[in-house]
Amino acid sequence: MPIITIHKNGQIQTGEVKNNANLVVCAGIKKFPYPHLKYGCGMGKCCKCACRVIAGQEHLPEPNWKELKLLGDRIDLGFRLMCQLWVSHDLEIEQNDLV
Repeated sequence: MPIITIHKNGQIQTGEVKNNANLVVCAGIKKFPYPHLKYGCGMGKCCKCACRVIAGQEHLPEPNWKELKLLGDRIDLGFRLMCQLWVSHDLEIEQNDLV
């Protein structure tokens, strides 16, 4: 099962999720990474779940059209929308209040 590490506002939280889990869905049903992950619509429209991927990017699919539209050049900096990803490998992400 994938290990997720979240860096947020100077704190680091680590937890395990089921294989092929969507982190926004997990947070929405009050499982890890709740309450550490900020999220909104869960449909790739609001960008509240945007995170910078620190490690594990190589295991993620290419950004979809929603991510390309909302994140623009930030994709080149490693940002992704967590609501658009299903995690099957360890992932380390950063989400600060300024993101």
